[in-house]
Amino acid sequence: MGLGVTQALLKRGYRVVGNSRTISKSKELKASENLVLVDGDIGKKETAIKVVEAAIRHFGRIDLLFNGAGIYLPKPFTEYTPEDFEMVIGTNVAGYFFITQQVVAQMRKQKSGHIVSIATTLTEQPLAGAPISLAVITKSTIPAFSRELAMEYVTDGIRANTISPGVVDTPLHANDDHEALKKLHPIPRLVQVSEIVDALLYLELAPMVNGENIRIDGGAHAGAKW
Repeated sequence: MGLGVTQALLKRGYRVVGNSRTISKSKELKASENLVLVDGDIGKKETAIKVVEAAIRHFGRIDLLFNGAGIYLPKPFTEYTPEDFEMVIGTNVAGYFFITQQVVAQMRKQKSGHIVSIATTLTEQPLAGAPISLAVITKSTIPAFSRELAMEYVTDGIRANTISPGVVDTPLHANDDHEALKKLHPIPRLVQVSEIVDALLYLELAPMVNGENIRIDGGAHAGAKW
């Protein structure tokens, strides 16, 4: 998702700071005048500071923050280890918390900005027997987090929205049973990265949309039986 969003934004004239643990080694992305690559664990405050400092140093401002980091670790609840917990919390919660803190401080200075965070609808209607408790703990709070930010900083000209997809067709699921995953959606196919991009671009062009959660899951969140 991060790669697709980065490529789409660059194509539309955005100047982008991209981050992952080893993004500088990416075969698809190369640093340029409009793209700065920052290596580091986004769950660490020092990485968040580096990302924001790079944006200000190179581009002078931050108009959009896309929070797309995420780890999915399916295990029965009683089998999660403290290490599992710390790893998932580090990316799915701290990975949004620290960077958003740093970005909001800059956006308040500008009196403008937009934050879009990725959650998931799979935590809204868990299936019987699905081992996703750690995903629920870490991802189900993101829409509420966005709503809170949307209201706390609305007078500063800052918007905050969420995109909640079902199962997205990314390398994360390269070795999974796609036919089984499709059955998690009433419209039986996987979500495409291009659909995440389309939702983000819509939110960017819709200044009256604030505190919203756009669900892209073929209707799975509605709780229909199929």
